[in-house]
Amino acid sequence: MKFKALIGTSVLAMAVTTPAFAQDSNNDTRDAFGGEIVVTAQRQSERLQDVPIAVSAFSSEALEAQQIKTPSDLQLTLPNVTFTKTNFTGASFTIRGIGDLCVGTTCDSATAIHLNGDPLFSTRLFETEFFDLERVEVLRGPQGTLFGRNATSGVVNVITAKPRLGTFEGSAEAEYGNYDSMKGKAMINIPLGDTAGFRVAGIYLNRDGYTKNTFLNTRIDDRDLYSVRGSLRWEATPDTTIDLMASYFREKDKRTRIQKQLCQRDPTGILGCLNTRLDNSPFNGNATFTAALTSREFLAIRGIPTIFALGSLYGPDVYANTTIPADSRVVNTAYTPSYFTSELILQGQIEHNFGPVSLQVSGQYQKVKLEAQQDYNSNVGDRSLYASGLNFLQLGASGALDGLIPGISAYLAPVAASIIPNGPTGQLCTSLSDDAGFGSFGGNSICSDQSLQFDRSNQYNSSWSTEAILTSDLDGPFNFLLGGIYANYHLTENSYYVNAFPIDYLTGVLGAFSAYAAGLPPSYLGTPFFRNNTDDLKIKSYGLFGEAYFEVNDRLKLTAGLRYNNDKKSVLARSTLASFLVPFGQTGTAFDSPFVGSFDADPGTPGNQIIQGRTVKFNEWTGRAVIDFKVTEDNLLYASYSRGYKSGGINPPLQPVFAVPESFSPEQVDAFEIGSKNAFGNGALQLNLTAFYYKYKDLQLSKIVARTAVNDNVDADIYGFEAEAMIRPDPDWVVNLGFSYLHTKVSSDKFTSNPRDFGGGRSDAVIIKDITNAANCAVGSSSGNAAGVNAFVNTVNAVINSGIDLDQNGVYNGNDIRPGAGLQGTTGFGANSGIASTGAYSVCGILEAAASGAFAAGDLDPALFGGIDYFSAGIPVNINGNKLPQAPNYKFSAGIQYTAHLGDMTLVPRFDLAYTGDSYGSIFNGNVNKIKGYAQVNAQLQLNGADDKWFVKGFIQNIFDANSVTGLYITDQSSGNYTNIFTLEPRRYGIAAGVRF
Repeated sequence: MKFKALIGTSVLAMAVTTPAFAQDSNNDTRDAFGGEIVVTAQRQSERLQDVPIAVSAFSSEALEAQQIKTPSDLQLTLPNVTFTKTNFTGASFTIRGIGDLCVGTTCDSATAIHLNGDPLFSTRLFETEFFDLERVEVLRGPQGTLFGRNATSGVVNVITAKPRLGTFEGSAEAEYGNYDSMKGKAMINIPLGDTAGFRVAGIYLNRDGYTKNTFLNTRIDDRDLYSVRGSLRWEATPDTTIDLMASYFREKDKRTRIQKQLCQRDPTGILGCLNTRLDNSPFNGNATFTAALTSREFLAIRGIPTIFALGSLYGPDVYANTTIPADSRVVNTAYTPSYFTSELILQGQIEHNFGPVSLQVSGQYQKVKLEAQQDYNSNVGDRSLYASGLNFLQLGASGALDGLIPGISAYLAPVAASIIPNGPTGQLCTSLSDDAGFGSFGGNSICSDQSLQFDRSNQYNSSWSTEAILTSDLDGPFNFLLGGIYANYHLTENSYYVNAFPIDYLTGVLGAFSAYAAGLPPSYLGTPFFRNNTDDLKIKSYGLFGEAYFEVNDRLKLTAGLRYNNDKKSVLARSTLASFLVPFGQTGTAFDSPFVGSFDADPGTPGNQIIQGRTVKFNEWTGRAVIDFKVTEDNLLYASYSRGYKSGGINPPLQPVFAVPESFSPEQVDAFEIGSKNAFGNGALQLNLTAFYYKYKDLQLSKIVARTAVNDNVDADIYGFEAEAMIRPDPDWVVNLGFSYLHTKVSSDKFTSNPRDFGGGRSDAVIIKDITNAANCAVGSSSGNAAGVNAFVNTVNAVINSGIDLDQNGVYNGNDIRPGAGLQGTTGFGANSGIASTGAYSVCGILEAAASGAFAAGDLDPALFGGIDYFSAGIPVNINGNKLPQAPNYKFSAGIQYTAHLGDMTLVPRFDLAYTGDSYGSIFNGNVNKIKGYAQVNAQLQLNGADDKWFVKGFIQNIFDANSVTGLYITDQSSGNYTNIFTLEPRRYGIAAGVRF
């Protein structure tokens, strides 16, 4: 029993092959309709029906037949598999309800992505389209022994086509479709004597954007990419084979990471969006960080003249009069997105057969670059609301206000020159992201007639790995496999930025007045944009594994495997936003400012901003045990147990608002599976059935807290059923069917706060929008007294309005609360808001102190209000019993194909239908987080020439042009609590033609 046969290269292609210009370098014997695949690459063949693993595979021909052009398309035919883009340029390939729900640079992928058996890190492999492949394998279930760095959900293994020895051949094809899409693919195979061969293949794709930007009258979300791959094979001796491969991928265009933003608008601005449904409505801009810190209410408590405010939290917000197009492919934005990524992969492998054992050694190097920018709010706000504040900034800069505030012009003049260089009615300048941290105040800005807001996600990383595998081929009943792998990953830069003109305004004005009050040189607050930065992440991982195989008799076989996993992660990271004063004219970087002070705090200090040398280590034993029994040569029963593991990590650096765990735990899953693989009627029907149960411990989940992703762990139970069938009543007809059912739930008590509802569904709670940072907190009654808790908040607000001398020195200075905020009382969110609590603008720190009894000597004794509890991160709710995200309850797929013979030619029509059931985009479930089920229908008609030397085809994908949502992401409360959605591609159609020689 050989290694590759065991892990799934001998698999049933639950798909149909049609003539296409790709060949298998291993000389596999392949049924013309994709029936049974027999692999001989490792000297010992094994049929699919002998392999006790839930796995599906697609040959290159099958991928073409079913129009599986990208990894996203795999979900349309595979049972219990979903795929979606995610918020920060990533993606989640979810198998049996387990996907990439963890967010951060130290998160591992639940689904391991492999290229030719080697693991990939932060790969952009799924950015391109498939070309010149031998096959794609998808293994469902935890791979506790054999694969890479381990995986809790499964493995996607992409196998590239290898050179054919002694054969000169090539192929080329071209495609044209709607959206002015042009695609070309080509391959050439060159023999180098009798024992070596070279193969080069490539793809180029260029199309217009799927999305219409009505504001600029342009199209965005286009593609412009190419990928090229070269492979060399040398059979040095009859027992030695050496393979080398180099691959390069590059994309540069205006592709969008996020398709659309949805919101049930909150009229109060305390939440931004409400909790019942997702509408095509703008969020309330008063819920944002920029609105809060440029408001009259905040400037008042800081002692800054309110004439410089850009607005009031109780007044109209910049998006109040805007509309959101109902079409998912239509947006309004003043900022054009940009997208760049590249990936270089170098691989080498040597195999040698020693007779009773074979040794395979492989190695890989990978380098990835990524730069992506997009409108942060996907809307164009009303800049006229800023007119008053901008006018007074200009007056202050001109010296007109020096009589009221002596010398203030020296502090405001460089601010105005940087962000409104042509006056308050001219263009507004917004900082561009830069490593130095100066932005507009260092001359690095973009100026526009509109108030721009955009984000940037970038990443630069490299990795290498090496693996050795020793397999036996003994004549007796016992065989074995032994192996080891070492991987090293280094991320040198990963940042997520948010840039906006109001951020430049607040960092300039607040910095100027802060420096003025302290008698310091003219300064601004650095950084004038949000930056969550990781600039030194190192991951070192190794695994030792082995399996033993014992054939009790011709029918009964036992498998046992064990693996030791060891992972070490260290990281250096920081998060900045208006965090410290930077004098104008500062050189070097913003962090060279003499006023940085204790910003880079010790890692043990609560609220620290930087992670210095933080390291975590994890190790775990995993493995599997399998028993399989051949009822007949065509019918197999098996039962297996396996344990999967995924290492934990370090939470990204958090703005100093809440205390959160520094790290999160590794995942562990115990999986039990039974299956049956069957062929009937000499292959007329092929039927595979699988049932499984998972006991999941410490599943990693993420949510946004205080502008940063924070990961936590929950336990879960998962069970389900899968069926795959292929019906071939005669050689010209093929029908393939797939069905899956999935049940997931959180299996133990877990209390955590819902970002959409910090009141936890309680009517005796008040949700607070903190005017000092736009984060939310909550207060609740200790006795269930709704009137009491509302009276408490209203009383605190009255005290804030009167001013609070925190240091009790008789004057308002430092961090004292100056009088005049004008905060109003609590308010309801409305009957259909999904929020039982009331809400208010206030200051969370003052509420916390009052709830603890710090002001009990006056009218703020909590006992007077029935007792008050304070919740900095919201009132937690129990999610026990909730369903996991990205886990549709059921899926169904069907395809039918007929081959009509026209002399030496064939005409092949094909029709595919896929339906994915309902799921949720968040662990909190509820209607607002529901992802509706969707169907996709594809069809194509292909004419093949004699001996398959040419073809012509017409195709259509997504016939009914459904804007099917695949995933959701709820953004931060200080950004407005809106929901980003990700969709499948719209309807595509076109024609293609190709030749083979």
